[in-house]
Amino acid sequence: MGSISSNRGRPWMSHHTPLCTRIHQIGSLLLVLTTFFLTRLLDHSFDQISISSSRTSHAIIFTQPTPSLSLPWPDRGYGSHLYLKIYVYDEDEIDGLKPLLYGRDGKITAEACLKGQWGTQVKIHKLLLKSRYRTRKKEQADLFFVPAYVKCVRMMGGLTDKEINHTYVKVISQMPYFRRSGGRDHIFVFPSGAGAHLFRSWATYINRSIILTPEGDRTDKKDTTSFNTWKDIIIPGNVDDRMTTTGDTLVQPLPLSKRRYLANYLGRAQGKVGRLQLLELAKQFPEKLESPELKFSGPEKLGRIEYFEHLRNAKFCLAPRGESSWSLRYYESYFVECVPVILSDQIELPFQNVIDYTQISIKWPSTQIGPQLLEYLESIPDEDIERMIAHGRQIRCLWVYAPESEPCSAFHGIMWELQRKVRQFHQSAETFWLHNGSIVNRYLVQFSNWKPPMLLP
Repeated sequence: MGSISSNRGRPWMSHHTPLCTRIHQIGSLLLVLTTFFLTRLLDHSFDQISISSSRTSHAIIFTQPTPSLSLPWPDRGYGSHLYLKIYVYDEDEIDGLKPLLYGRDGKITAEACLKGQWGTQVKIHKLLLKSRYRTRKKEQADLFFVPAYVKCVRMMGGLTDKEINHTYVKVISQMPYFRRSGGRDHIFVFPSGAGAHLFRSWATYINRSIILTPEGDRTDKKDTTSFNTWKDIIIPGNVDDRMTTTGDTLVQPLPLSKRRYLANYLGRAQGKVGRLQLLELAKQFPEKLESPELKFSGPEKLGRIEYFEHLRNAKFCLAPRGESSWSLRYYESYFVECVPVILSDQIELPFQNVIDYTQISIKWPSTQIGPQLLEYLESIPDEDIERMIAHGRQIRCLWVYAPESEPCSAFHGIMWELQRKVRQFHQSAETFWLHNGSIVNRYLVQFSNWKPPMLLP
């Protein structure tokens, strides 16, 4: 007991020589600090190498050094690595796909469907067929693409609305993978203002699928809208290829000083309030606003070259809503370097993860179309207009359905958006699984034995 109490308070091993001298302690501390800083320096260097190498082929950097514009595309909104496997259904694989592509008689060609607003259905399909992201093995696919040119086929009399509806249902019933996920991993393209409403039963059959469309809200004409901002993807409209090519285009932009008008609207009235207001405004201020009502045919119809020559002759290109909220004119304005002014309150725009639209366009309330609009546009200094045009020049490559070899294109933007939709696991109300990982239906039939036609809702 005494020995214990006598040692109380004495430092442990105080009667021995210390293991570390002060010099050793200082040396150890310096070694730790040196190792720490060297490690951070090396990590930073490797990060810079990795980031720069991944960004070099995708850089779209705005020149204005603001925080929201400081990172290149696509790193700013998506990431630095694009990895996708998309299965494209073959036209001979599924009974009914050919009529959706070429009409009931098979007489409509893909080339005929490349023109106009519906051309994106063809372009996306053709780009996917050649894409490095395509897989020919369904079991490896992240997503499944269902090709169809129905807008074109319908416009050219190849199928009626009733036939389109029946054929889509027939096609879907032959897809086990669609049944497995409830359609969540299947992609459909609807390239016009009608959106997925071209397929009348969309709400029953593809309400969970990924829809690519330039059109957002349609509650103005339908009881419900087929567009869902959380699962669907807004895609750019189909601008005439002759305006989007590198080098010589149909027409070249004019210097601001040589443009005759402050603003223009080149389109049909279609009985729409906003468009009619612009036509009336042009009559009041003909020296500021060019707004002739375009015709489908006859001597007043503008050819494509004439149309773009008129479009480039103003500082601002007005894009009011028509039958639907989106407008092809919005995308066309970037290729004549005219600042687009959106006059469509419900419009949805593509690639919002990477584009700050306040830097490249103006959105004005459709309820404020009148002299106050022209007064506002007239108050904007030319240097601000030039800045917006320069920013638009940098991002307009995202409106072009260019080959995959191009570092910036609408196709790349769509692929990045699709990657955000990929799920590791697939399930639906009609999908079940067992302890051994087997996927079965409600009759306990294993997925590999599911045979078409599939039961549908």
